[in-house]
Amino acid sequence: MNTQVIISKLRNKHFLSLVGNGSMSVLAMVTVGILLRNMTSADIGYWFFFQTTFSLIDTFRVGFLQTAMIKFYSGAEREKADAVLGSVWYLSLLITGVLIVVNILAAFAIPFIDNFGMETVIKWFGITFLFTLPSSVAAWTLQSDQRFDSLLLIRVVSQGAFILMLLVTIFFANLDLNLVLLINALSSITVSLFCIYQGWTRMKTFSKRTKEWILELFHFGKYSVGTNISTNLLRSSDTFVIMFVLGTAGPAAITMYTMPMRLMEVIEIPLRSFLSTAMPSMSAAFNRGNKEEVVGIMQKYAGTLVLALFPVSVVAVILADIAIVILGGSQYSGSHAVSVYRIFMSFAMFYPIDRFLGITLDIIHQPRINFYKVLVMLGINVTFDFIGIHLFGNINGVALATFFTFLSGVLFGYYWLKKYLDFTLIGFFTAGFAEIKTMAQEYLLKNKTAK
Repeated sequence: MNTQVIISKLRNKHFLSLVGNGSMSVLAMVTVGILLRNMTSADIGYWFFFQTTFSLIDTFRVGFLQTAMIKFYSGAEREKADAVLGSVWYLSLLITGVLIVVNILAAFAIPFIDNFGMETVIKWFGITFLFTLPSSVAAWTLQSDQRFDSLLLIRVVSQGAFILMLLVTIFFANLDLNLVLLINALSSITVSLFCIYQGWTRMKTFSKRTKEWILELFHFGKYSVGTNISTNLLRSSDTFVIMFVLGTAGPAAITMYTMPMRLMEVIEIPLRSFLSTAMPSMSAAFNRGNKEEVVGIMQKYAGTLVLALFPVSVVAVILADIAIVILGGSQYSGSHAVSVYRIFMSFAMFYPIDRFLGITLDIIHQPRINFYKVLVMLGINVTFDFIGIHLFGNINGVALATFFTFLSGVLFGYYWLKKYLDFTLIGFFTAGFAEIKTMAQEYLLKNKTAK
C-alpha cells in the first residue's frame, strides 16, 4: 500500500470523526484520572456537578442552533451558507447575552442559597459560557463542512490545554475546586482564540445575516432546543437527583456515579462519530426526497454499531473492576462505581438504535415528536430514579432506572417514526449484519489480492 493510499484512508471522514471523538474521550478520561488522584471526592463531586449544570444550560445554545445549522448549511450554495452562518452568529450572541444577564441577576441570590454546588455554578457560569462561544460556532461550521481534520484539532487543543494547565498547577500548588474552575475558563478562551486565529469562526458572515434566515432558524430551533435540553436533562437528571436526595453524601456519590459514566465513552466514542458523519448524509438524502436512502443510512449505521459493540460490552462487564481502578485508583475497587458500570454496559450496546431514531425524527422535520420522545424518557427516568434510590438506598438503583428509560425511548421513537418511514426494528440488525459481512469480505479480498 503506497503513501498516497494511506493518506487517503487517514483523511476519510469516518476515520477522522472516530479519531476526533476518540482522542477527546481519552483525554477527558486522563483528565478525570488526574483529578481523582489530586482532589477530595467532595471537591470532584462539585466539579462534576458544575460540568453537568453548565452542559445543561449550554444545551440551550447548542440545541437551538447546531442541528438547525447542519440542516440548512450543509451542501448549500455559498451565498445561502453565509446567510445561514451569519444568522447563527446573531442568534448565538443573543442567547449568550441573555443567559449572562440572567447569571448576573442570579448572583444577587447567592446569600440566600444553601447549596455550595449551585453557588459554584452561579459564580463561574457566565465567564465560561462567554469564553466558549467562538469555539462552539467554529465546531458547528466545521462539522457542517465535514472538515473533521480541523474539528479534531479543536478538540485536541481544548482538552490538551486543560490537561497541561492542570499539570503545571499541580507542580506548583495543591489542586482545589476554584483552581480547576479557573483553569477551565482559561482553557476555554485559549481554544476560542485559536479558532478565531485559524479563521474557523467566520465571524465576518455576521454582516450577511438575514431576517428570513433568523426566523427560519428560530422556528426550527424552538423545537430542537427543547429536544436537546430535555436530552441533556435526561443525562444529567441522575446527577441532580443524587445531589439533592442523598444530601451530604451527594457530592461523593456523584463522583462514584460519574466514574462509570466517563468509562461509557467506550460506547459514546463510536456512536458520536457515526452520528456526526451520518447526519449530513441523511439530511442530504431527505432533501432530495429519497426516504429509502434515509432509512438505509439510519439502519446501516445504527445496526453496525449495535453488533460491533456487543463483544465490547461483554468484555467491559467482565473487567469492570479493573477499568474503575485504572481510572480512579485502587481506593475505588469493589465500590458502587464498579456495579454501576456493569449495569450500564449490560444493555449499552443498544443505545445506537434509540439515538438514531431520535436524530432521524429531526432530519425528517419532526423535531416536535422527538421533543415529546425525550420528555417521555425524562419522566420515566426521574420516576424510576426515585424508586431505585428508595428500593436500593444507593446509586445502583439510579443506574437500573436507565434501562427503563432506554426501553421507553426505543418504543416511542419506533412507533412515531414508523408513521413517516417504512422500516422495522429487526431491520437494524439485518442491515448491520449485511454491512459487517460486506466489510469482512472486502478485507479478505484485499488480503487475498495482496498475497
